[in-house]
Amino acid sequence: MKAKLGMSPIAWWNDDLVELSDDVSLEECLRQSRSAGFTGMEMGRRFPSDPEVMLPILKEADVTLCGGWFSGTLVNEELAANKDRIEPMIELFRAVGAPCIVYGEVGRSIQGDRSAPLAQKARLDDDEMKAYARKLTEFGEWCAERGMPLSYHHHMAAVVETEDELDAFMNHSGAGIPLLLDVGHLVFGGGDAMRAIDKYHARINHVHVKDLRLDVINGLDRTKQSFLDAVALGAFTVPGDGSLDFEPLVKRLAEHGYEGWFVVEAEQDPKANPPLKMAEVGYKELMRIMTAAGYTVETQGFPRG
Repeated sequence: MKAKLGMSPIAWWNDDLVELSDDVSLEECLRQSRSAGFTGMEMGRRFPSDPEVMLPILKEADVTLCGGWFSGTLVNEELAANKDRIEPMIELFRAVGAPCIVYGEVGRSIQGDRSAPLAQKARLDDDEMKAYARKLTEFGEWCAERGMPLSYHHHMAAVVETEDELDAFMNHSGAGIPLLLDVGHLVFGGGDAMRAIDKYHARINHVHVKDLRLDVINGLDRTKQSFLDAVALGAFTVPGDGSLDFEPLVKRLAEHGYEGWFVVEAEQDPKANPPLKMAEVGYKELMRIMTAAGYTVETQGFPRG
């Protein structure tokens, strides 16, 4: 069994909360994560959009682009508009050899609105969810036909947040839209990550190992505080620094035959939680867990040859 370990640049620069960002260059971000042991990095705002510019940077850092977020709006906009916006990203990701594009639904979402309490997030009725899931399946199939699979990211404060919502989405969608399992978001939303692995392992093509500080989450007033409030308060961190036990989850993924990326996505204050130190903590813990689960972790970053 093989696994790859990556990070998200959100540990260095946060796109939604500027105050949770360090003045660190892309090159330094890649250098730090690679020095900690990670061989992949998901795309962030400081990445160039030209593959001829990006590839030398990745090669110099010995890092692979292991994914990246697309802000989808299929819940309230047409397929055509989303196809037009994702087409350049597909071309870029194909050119640099990325494994997938992470589809994050921002339509009707309050994840980026600090004034909107968590309890006010939009909920789809059965007919809306069925139509949405079918549209995502069609969109995923269209992207895959162009050589770039999607990975659907269930997310706090979005239309697919809870385990029940994930179940409804998965039941009404098809294999054309694979799943990104984000353990932290699922547990934050009250879900059972082990149960989700057992039910949906055949469609999981990407995994985010986002740890939680449950004391922060349990202390939230969801009628008054937003998702971004939770982030600012330190709800998220790296494996080995939080409350979740990833070892049984990773073992279960291995039992189901998952081989692919495990990506640390841990947005928090980089001044209080230096990203290099956090990367080292996360990598050490993940290597312990991967070894226990029977994985061989790939050590090569940028593809050679």
